[in-house]
Amino acid sequence: VIAMRALGDPDAFLPTDLGIRRAAAELGLPATPAALTARAAAWQPWRAYAVQYLWATDSHPINFLPV
Repeated sequence: VIAMRALGDPDAFLPTDLGIRRAAAELGLPATPAALTARAAAWQPWRAYAVQYLWATDSHPINFLPV
C-alpha cells in the first residue's frame, strides 16, 4: 500500500491481501496468491490500478457505506 500511494508505484501488487483475493474470486479470477500473480502478469506495469479496482468491487460492507 505504501508503494502504491506514497511512492506512486503503478505496478505495486498485493496478491496475499484478503480483500484482493476475495474480490478476485467474486470476479472469477484465481484467488490463490501464486495463480493471481500469474494472471496479473498481463496487467504490468499497471497492477496497482487493478488492486484499486479489486478493492472497490469487494463485497466487504465498507464498500456499501454512503459516500
